[in-house]
Parts: sequence; C-alpha cells; structure tokens
Amino acid sequence: MKLFASFLFTLIFSALFAQQPKSPKLIVGIVVDQMCYEYLYRYQAKFGEGGFKLLMNKGTNCRTTNYNYIPTFTGPGHASIYTGTTPNNHGIVGNDWHDRTTGKSINCVEDSLVETVGSTSAYGLFSPRNLKANTITDQLKMTYPNSKVISMSIKNRGAILPGGHLSNGSYWYDFMTGKFISSTFFMNELPKWVNDFNDKDQMTSYMGKEWTTYFDISTYTESGPDNTPYEVLLPKKTTPTFPYNLLEMSEGGLAPNLFTYTPFCDTYLTDFAIASLDAEKLGKDNQTDFLCISYSSPDAIGHAFGPQSIEIEDTYIRLDRDIEKLLKSLNEKVGKGEYTLFITADHAVVPVPQYLIDNKLPGGYFFLDNNMSDLRAKVTAKYGADIILNETNLNIYLNYERLDSLKLNKKEVARFVADEIQEWENVKQVFTAERLQHAPSDGEWMDMVRKGFHWKESGDVIFILEPGFLDKHTDTEKSRKGTSHGSAFSYDTHVPLLWYGKNIPAQEVFRSIDITDIAATLVHLLYLQQPSALTGKPIIEILK
Repeated sequence: MKLFASFLFTLIFSALFAQQPKSPKLIVGIVVDQMCYEYLYRYQAKFGEGGFKLLMNKGTNCRTTNYNYIPTFTGPGHASIYTGTTPNNHGIVGNDWHDRTTGKSINCVEDSLVETVGSTSAYGLFSPRNLKANTITDQLKMTYPNSKVISMSIKNRGAILPGGHLSNGSYWYDFMTGKFISSTFFMNELPKWVNDFNDKDQMTSYMGKEWTTYFDISTYTESGPDNTPYEVLLPKKTTPTFPYNLLEMSEGGLAPNLFTYTPFCDTYLTDFAIASLDAEKLGKDNQTDFLCISYSSPDAIGHAFGPQSIEIEDTYIRLDRDIEKLLKSLNEKVGKGEYTLFITADHAVVPVPQYLIDNKLPGGYFFLDNNMSDLRAKVTAKYGADIILNETNLNIYLNYERLDSLKLNKKEVARFVADEIQEWENVKQVFTAERLQHAPSDGEWMDMVRKGFHWKESGDVIFILEPGFLDKHTDTEKSRKGTSHGSAFSYDTHVPLLWYGKNIPAQEVFRSIDITDIAATLVHLLYLQQPSALTGKPIIEILK
C-alpha cells in the first residue's frame, strides 16, 4: 500500500511540476479580428521597427495561410485556431445559429446556466459549453495542470473560445460598464488585479479624447479619400471624417459601445494583457503558460468603414504600436527569447460591395427578404403550407413539426428548396444537409461548406453567393454602407500568420497552410498529445 501511495505521489508531482523539454516559458496567441493579409504590406511604410516589422523580419511569415471552411466568422475562426479542426468537428458553425430546441437564435458562447462575474449586466452569461472539442489550451492544462491559461478580448467569444474549458481566467468587455468581466463557468469573483485594473476606468479617460490620425492625414496615400459614401456615420457625425470628438459623440450613455469603434480600445486590451503578466506570474516558473489575446476593435471599425478607409489604416498603425509595447513588456517580464508568439486573424473582409459596383468590379448585394418571400410563396403553393422555419447565415431551416403533420419527406422538401434557390441570381452553389453528410465531395466549395457544417446546429439547405456579393435583408441607403465577411473566397479566407520568439526561425513560407495547422504546430512546440478532434498538420518549416 505504501509503495502504491509513493508511486501515486510521484505521478501527481510529475504532472504538476514537470516541464516540457525545450518549451518556451510562455506562449502568446494573438488573433486580430478582421485583418487582411495585405495590411502587413500596404501599411508597412508607416509601421515602427518593433511591431509587425519585427515579427516579419525576425520570425516566420506564413504568407499563404487560409481558412479551409465557411462561414468565416469570429466564433468559428477562434474555435478553429485553438482546436486545430473545423466547425464540423468543434460545433461552432457561426457566431449564432437557430436552436431547434428553443426555437430561438443562440449565440455561439451563450450559456443560461452561468452568471455574470464583475457586473450586474447580462454580458457575462457566456461560456465555452457549446464548444464540442478540446483546445490546445485545454490540452496544455490536462497534461500539465500547473500551467496557467489566461485569455482576454473585447468580444466574449474572442476570449472564451481560445481559453477553452480549463482556462484559469477568461475575461471580456462589459458593454454596460466598459470594464472587464467573466462568468461563473470560470470563477466566482474577479481576481484583485482585474478589479484594480477596472477601477482605473480607462475607458472613460479615452472617451474624453479626440481621435485624430497618428500621422498627418495628407500622408495616408495607402487609403482612399477620408469622405466617401461607403462608410457608416457614427453618432453625432454628419460626415465619416476625421477628427472624431469622442466626448461629444458619447453623450447620452453611448461611451461604452462607441469605445469599441476606436483604436484606443486595442490599447486598453494591450494594457490589460500586460497587467496579467505580473499579476498571474505568467512565464515565471518552470512550466509553460499560455496567454490568449484577441483584438476586436479592428472588426468593428472595419465593418463600419471598410478596408479602403483611412480609419482602418490608422487603426493598424496604432495597433502596430500596441504590438511593439506588448513585445517590450514580454522581453522585460518574461525574458527575450523565453516566449513564443503567433499572430493571425479570425477572418479578413470583402471590400464594400457598393465600392465594387461603382468601380465596375465583380460583386454587389444579395437582398434576402425579397428572395425569402418568394421562396415561402413557392413552398406554400407546392405543399399547402409554409415549411420554412428560419434563415441564418445563408442556412435555411425547415419546420420539422409542420413537415411531420403534413407527412412530407424532409429530404425531398430540402431538394425542392435547394432547386429553387439555385435559380436565384448571384447564388453560386446550393447544398442540402443530406448531400453534405453522405455524398462524396465534388469540389473545393462543397468541401469548405462540409467542413463548416454540423448536423445539429446547421440548416437543412445551405447556399453560397458569387464572389464579391454580400447578403443584406433589404435594399436601403444604410445597407449599402460598410462591409462584412463570411464567404469562401480569398478576400475573407486569406489572413496573416506570423510566428516569433523561442524556437522560431527567421524565414518566409510560401506553401499553402490551413488555419487549423496552428494548433497542430503548437502540439510539437509544447510536446503535447494532439487535442481531441485535431485535423490540422504541423508547419514543418517551424519545427526543423
């Protein structure tokens, strides 16, 4: 009995205090929400020497990195980066989807079983419970329980999905108070360091400023003119132009939400990440820790102003300085050469379709309401009732109860709906759930849809649009401003991937790399078992 107890103690001691051979003290994973690959080069002349340029020149630059599934949204992107697999395995098929159990739309990290920690708002009612696969951060914690995993973002999904199920602390932004919060899935109260950071009320301080361009606006020749018809008007603005008087614009309680449309929100998150280094003692012991940071404001700004705007260029010029600030802190607090960092994006973005139209380029708008009304009329004429339950993310959900009451065959109805949709102008391809689950792949577009499909959360019919087209509900002046993402085309799938730090060679890699290969590479940098559903392949050039 004593021998068994001694053996058990040795196993536990080894799990708690063993260190992976040659592993860095800290892994830093950075995801920039809505970053196009080209930004690294288009804005390079205005970058400093210690941010993106340093990573590109001294690290590994994987120049042909793409998403290998659709939809290319924030939730699936973060889940795929950290699980090393696609939505058909990890289950995060969108930022939201139709939940057949409740009959309502559900957010990808929504959780009614938890409570907000750090606020009285409902912005904390979230967790990774819907994530069906383990993350690389989960795998690290399971193998080495003494490791720390800390994740943070402005968006809840940007913090929750990277941190995984075993995170020591996942924190996101409360749109009611402008402070960082969490949920009872992770903790019962915020750590002192988070409360101390929140007490500084930096959001209010930033919103008392004016957002002007970092450099003289006349030098922003990499972008279009400041005043264009393609950009959304923020509150109190009559034109989408600099400067932005944030104090004036935030009157009436708008400050917490409006803050996320400024690059100062990235600086706020950077300061929070730096605060976590000392407070959580990341990289300070003999066990590798993991810090996950997701910058959300580039997405908010990109949606509103588009990739040709001066606003988005200035955002990345300032983000470059934030990355430099973070790297300097990592060198000081963890040690130069003691950490490994990667930076990528959860998706890129399509140019504003109205801009494409005006410049005689392929692309435009697909207006859902008229098409869906026509579809409902046709299925009603054929079957005697409207059997369309909902449409979300170009997924058509059929009403199973109505199909059963009318004794209709679900597969036959789905095929009829698919045939009707295929006739719509600017629809590229249509797929039924049956075809995605059982038919052999007939091309790359079907393969990308299949990898983004999970039978429980996805619809019965899924369709994709032609390149450059963006779905909107109705044709209004407002709907033709700003832009979005989600397609299978390179303007949405092609993203940066930079590696830097310990064990990372200085090189450029031009071969095709899938986003799921990030976690597969981390497996070998950390000497771990593969996460449960991993399908990515390691980037060999980094591991040689």
